[in-house]
Amino acid sequence: MQPHQLELLAPARDADIGIEAVNHGADAVYIGGPSFGARAAASNDIADIARLVNHAHRYNARVFVTLNTILRDDELEPARRQIHQLYDAGVDALILQDMGLLELDLPPIQLHASTQTDIRTPEKARFLQDVGLNQIVLARELDFGQIAAIRAATRPETTLEFFVHGALCVAYSGQCYISHAHTGRSANRGDCSQACRLPYQVTDMEGRIVAHDKHVLSMKDNNQSDNLEALIDAGIRSFKIEGRYKDMGYVKNITAHYRTLLDTLIERRPQFARASAGHTAFAFTPDPEQNFNREFTDYFVSGRKDDIGAFDTPKNPGLFIGYVSKVGDKWLDLQTDSPDIVLNNGDGLCYYTLQKDLTGLAINRAEKQGAGVWRVFPKDPMTGFKDLRAGTLVNRNRDMNWTRLLDKPSSERRIGVWLRLDETDAGFALTLTDEDGHTASVEAAHAKEAAKDAAKAEATLREHLGKLGTTPFAAMGIALELEQPWFVPASFLNALRRDAVAALEAARAAAYVRPARAQAAEPPAIYPEDTLSYLANVYNHKARDFYAKHGVQVIAAAYESHEETGEASLMITKHCVRYSLSLCPKQAKGVVGVQGTVRAAPLTLINGSEKLTLRFDCKACEMHVVGKLKPAVARNSAPLTFYKARA
Repeated sequence: MQPHQLELLAPARDADIGIEAVNHGADAVYIGGPSFGARAAASNDIADIARLVNHAHRYNARVFVTLNTILRDDELEPARRQIHQLYDAGVDALILQDMGLLELDLPPIQLHASTQTDIRTPEKARFLQDVGLNQIVLARELDFGQIAAIRAATRPETTLEFFVHGALCVAYSGQCYISHAHTGRSANRGDCSQACRLPYQVTDMEGRIVAHDKHVLSMKDNNQSDNLEALIDAGIRSFKIEGRYKDMGYVKNITAHYRTLLDTLIERRPQFARASAGHTAFAFTPDPEQNFNREFTDYFVSGRKDDIGAFDTPKNPGLFIGYVSKVGDKWLDLQTDSPDIVLNNGDGLCYYTLQKDLTGLAINRAEKQGAGVWRVFPKDPMTGFKDLRAGTLVNRNRDMNWTRLLDKPSSERRIGVWLRLDETDAGFALTLTDEDGHTASVEAAHAKEAAKDAAKAEATLREHLGKLGTTPFAAMGIALELEQPWFVPASFLNALRRDAVAALEAARAAAYVRPARAQAAEPPAIYPEDTLSYLANVYNHKARDFYAKHGVQVIAAAYESHEETGEASLMITKHCVRYSLSLCPKQAKGVVGVQGTVRAAPLTLINGSEKLTLRFDCKACEMHVVGKLKPAVARNSAPLTFYKARA
């Protein structure tokens, strides 16, 4: 039986980061194309993507391109042309949200469902499978049981993907419209203004303050490091790292971290295998705590928790390193938590003021004073640091030693290869066979001259044949099938080895097969619902045609079409502010003295002049953030008109 492949899927803001993701163990990389990629500031031209593809395919790693915005009618043809260009560049799959793309004349490229398709139920997952999507990323909010139910409802060849690390959108993906309602910048079109990271005053129906200046819609960062095996057992086969806006150091470190965890698991459970070729060796020990994070949560996979929010700050609080022992006019002394802690010029420190505001402090110069004590001279004047006094706890959120380490080459990825040198009538032949079974042989004429020192000659042959240097290969064994150890010049051996490596790379490239696209079911699968609201994000006529073909009777236009001018749910989330503030009626059950006194009445969020209403659907255990389209945004004319009844 073939082992089940486990795919580590890493993000890439650009091709260079994507190449390093592959070098650090990614089985697949996802990257934005020239346009329509749901990250307005992370686009890449076709030539750069082709460069990434060429590197990834050396290791049988795959490249997925995000084309996951919702499209206007006038964007459909440019999107179609771009897809053909991406296919010609060797891209393995498209990640999409807009179902209108399935109605276009596309090349036979594999299609994956974006997180914006909001897959939370077995019925939705099965439908997307049946319309021809090979891989589907499940909602981050699902628990193990819900994932297993989706696995049971879909075909084994449909790959289930799950986010295992990175920033968390508080809303169900694709179900957030606050940015568009307030600014005209649509999250579904790659231009989110991140209202979820703002501080809010929370008030009840009587106007009483429930929480003051808290980031109650801001989540901690996702970290499923401890849950990989449980996710595998539930049916996940692709493990996705968030971060197409993240820098090179983040992608190197987090990819290496999950590569290490998955390899350890694969070694223990041989029924699983990595989804690409080669093995990685790192020049550092991966540590997720070293990158920007808002502290970590595993979110809802093992049930609802009340500590999933980064309510005090959406910034990176870093790691505790010690406390202030003395404050001078231009410096402060830090007593570190461990004598092993070293402070560096350029490090970033931070602390909380008495009002719980996270304040940063960049080190201009750090001088060691004694065991565990450092004198720190900040870049900014000491007078600007509010509430900084003896006893203040200090964290470090930028370690320059770590940054410099990851600025250097930090990983090697090699494919195991066996070399065999044979004699021929005219000279010698070198055959390379890699761990995937690919073989290449080259021959060259050369006189055979007996070696004066047989042992030295054999050692020289092995040394020069095994010099695989910067190639993607590492020698696993060298066999010398010779009558005797001949004297062969190093220049001849090096040329023979280079030609053999080139031939093996060509053989691997020729053998690479892009993943096949799934065929849509015939007759067309019926969508689980016969009515779609604006939440379905239907923004063009091809998308409307798609849903009509699949049995939907009433199809509303996307929120961005401005047909929803009154109050609407601008965000739907499994996160519940009432629950996080210990005001949930379900939490109160069984608590003496409060039965029936805690109700899920609406709350109000206030940020400056902005007001949003929180409504609670306790049966579904969901929260709706309700608001209106701003008049200034509404005046921006809608790009098309829809008809509510099926034509």
